Amino acid sequence: MRETRFASHYVSRHWLQYLLGIAALFVVDAMNVYVPQFAGEITDGLAGGSMGMAGVMSLVWRIVFIGAVIALGRFCWRFFLFGAARSIEKEIRNDLFGHLTKLSVRYFNEHKTGDLMAHFTNDLMSVRQLLGMTVITAFDASVMLVLVLGKMIQYVSLKLTLVAVIPMLLIIVGDYFYGKTMHRRFRERQEAFSDLTDQVQETVSGIRVIKAFVQEQKELLAFAKINQNAQDKNLRVVRLRALVMPLLNMVIGISSLLTLLYGGYLAIHGEITLGQFIAFNSYIGMLVWPMMAVSECITSVSQGLASMGRIITIFDEKPDIVDDSQVKPIQALKGEVELRELSFAYPDQPKTPVLTQVSVKVKAGETLAILGRTGSGKTTIPTLLMRLYDAEDGSILLDGHAIREIPLKTLRHGIAYVPQESFLFSDTLENNIAFGVDEWKRETVEAAARAACIHDNIMDFPEGYATLVGERGVTLSGGQKQRSAIARALMKDAPILILDDALSAVDTDTERQILHNLKENRRGKTTIIIAHRISTIQDADHIMVLEEGRVAEYGDHAALLAHNGLYAKLYEKQQLEKQLHEEGGARDD
Repeated sequence: MRETRFASHYVSRHWLQYLLGIAALFVVDAMNVYVPQFAGEITDGLAGGSMGMAGVMSLVWRIVFIGAVIALGRFCWRFFLFGAARSIEKEIRNDLFGHLTKLSVRYFNEHKTGDLMAHFTNDLMSVRQLLGMTVITAFDASVMLVLVLGKMIQYVSLKLTLVAVIPMLLIIVGDYFYGKTMHRRFRERQEAFSDLTDQVQETVSGIRVIKAFVQEQKELLAFAKINQNAQDKNLRVVRLRALVMPLLNMVIGISSLLTLLYGGYLAIHGEITLGQFIAFNSYIGMLVWPMMAVSECITSVSQGLASMGRIITIFDEKPDIVDDSQVKPIQALKGEVELRELSFAYPDQPKTPVLTQVSVKVKAGETLAILGRTGSGKTTIPTLLMRLYDAEDGSILLDGHAIREIPLKTLRHGIAYVPQESFLFSDTLENNIAFGVDEWKRETVEAAARAACIHDNIMDFPEGYATLVGERGVTLSGGQKQRSAIARALMKDAPILILDDALSAVDTDTERQILHNLKENRRGKTTIIIAHRISTIQDADHIMVLEEGRVAEYGDHAALLAHNGLYAKLYEKQQLEKQLHEEGGARDD
């Protein structure tokens, strides 16, 4: 069973804690069963006149000693067993997070954030419960059951014990069906919680869009529906547990009734003493916990195994992109990029090519510009260069090596990337800009910020570079986010820099200054610029125009204008728009 293998992998690391905790728990249970016996001996001694005050005090001191041992033992088993469970929870969470960082982009495209968050919260809590409290409960109930039954037989009567225990056998039959039903219902509950978490996460992330389109009521109704489903699934679990406890108490009540009737009969006829009868009733009371613990264990095991199965499903996922047998010991990139008849279709749409027979070669230190309409495949090229997806082997070469021959770590260290949607962490501006490097000085951060034309804006903030930006950089404007992301890429100082429409939110004067700074700062390094505006890319060494995934035109700015094709038409259109905008601005003045 994979859940057993998974649990043993972590439990084995803490075997000493479990051993010490179980040993302490055994001592507590062993001490507990002597208390009713001593109480019975005192009763018989006093009733028969065979025990004086000295004898009573002797047994009382034994009970006090047992109480002290039980107190110490309870502290020890809680310390060791709960401590081990908490440590295992931390280790699983670390391993789970580490595994998620290794998974490919495809996995995150197919799974919702809320569902993943549920694994880190509710599911891990249930696993911790299984490996902590459930272990304690199961061992405690088993040992207690054996020791108490042993004492009932040894100290009181085998016949009375059998009569008292027979009704409790019904619990075993009921527990089998209870466990199967609970496992199914709890899994449904966890899935409903995942949907609820995802709905909240998505709503909070998109709250500005929701408000802009006045969709609060619609989102409220959608949330109410999902929340109702979560409540229904929770109530199904609660109802099942609520049904079990009264039935369990009824069985224990029947056992107690039989004990009183048959035990009283035996005591009247002298087969057992009054002290033994009192002790036996105390032992029956001690059996209540093991019987109740059975249902608690089944609940926890069902919930824990269901959650563990959901977590294991994530660990079973393997990254699509890994270093394979072709990899060579390449330590760094120089910056030469070559595409050889590159064709590619995304895995979820294999019959719809995004790129078809794209070929281009860029020497180290040169600039390649990629231009094209929306959906022409521009953004797919950097995605393949960073091996977020794999293209056909041999269709992408860096420094003359097939991309799969380059270790992933070397490949991604050698590329600085600014995506279309600039992402900033909920951290200071300084830490965001320095995100891609291990060690830095404020001077280098400021130099990167100056090159990206964001330094002056940062210094206008009251906290300067220590300014905390909101989630995803929400407290900054679109242009400020883009320039901060560009500064982060420049800070990395990689041999290859990719700007994927990264200047769309800045004005033309700022764009011109950034491009000038890039030219000065990246001498000898390769730059790939993807853009819609020709003004952004007209000084590039190579310009590639894509149309429906194919290379429609290729050359430099002058050659493409002379060709009088798609590039020239786009240039004329953008020049006309610029002229009309300037004339409109002049009239406003």
